[in-house]
Amino acid sequence: MKKIFLGLIIALMGTGMGFSQKFAFVDTDYILGRIPAYDASQKQLDKYAADWQEEIETKRAEIEKLYKDYQAERVLLTEEMRTKREDDIIQREKDQKDLQKKYFAPEGELYKKRQELVKPIQDDIFNAIKELAQEGNYDVIFDTASGPTMLYTNPRYDKSDEVLTKLGIQN
Repeated sequence: MKKIFLGLIIALMGTGMGFSQKFAFVDTDYILGRIPAYDASQKQLDKYAADWQEEIETKRAEIEKLYKDYQAERVLLTEEMRTKREDDIIQREKDQKDLQKKYFAPEGELYKKRQELVKPIQDDIFNAIKELAQEGNYDVIFDTASGPTMLYTNPRYDKSDEVLTKLGIQN
């Protein structure tokens, strides 16, 4: 009987503690969409990506032309010349793939540029959210932008505009 009673008391205390927690949510997509520096950073990243993709496509077109020329002249070439041209084409393909990895691999130039341009903005947002949480004594602040993990949210708990205010951005 004592064990049941003790278990019931612990369960009720746990339930009581759950009710005393404060929750809020923010929409980081909404916040980022209102920050001019983020928009400028995204445009700059898109420009880098487009320039790098164009460079890779140009190299790919050069390789295709070399291969077509090789196919057309193959019959007229000596074995040594064929081997040399094949090796040249293979090396250019390897160089083109290496260039693509250099720019677009998970730790490539685009990733580094994103870290350089966007991460400081994200850090500022995180710090503003952390400050808001500490000032408002919130135990948890959810992000509604990361997917449909919350089925319903009461707009009075949306603190996105307060984060923008802390960042010095008028909404």
